[in-house]
Amino acid sequence: MIRCPDCGAEIDVDEDEVEEGEILSCPECESELEVTQTHPVHLNPISDDLDEEEDEEEEDEDEADEEEDEEDDDLEDEEDDEE
Repeated sequence: MIRCPDCGAEIDVDEDEVEEGEILSCPECESELEVTQTHPVHLNPISDDLDEEEDEEEEDEDEADEEEDEEDDDLEDEEDDEE
């Protein structure tokens, strides 16, 4: 019997039926766990850091686009004032 590294719940896994690199889900906390070793079975939680980093990058891009739009609007206003 293996325990979830996140919540400690028991996960019923047969060492002979899992392969290294296989992804399992914890029945209690629903964490995704990667099999990193098969004899004995060792599980590592799959981090959500990648998803969070992608979200942060998208937010940064959106903010940069908004700033560019504001600068363009300011330039247009200045040109209108000059005329």
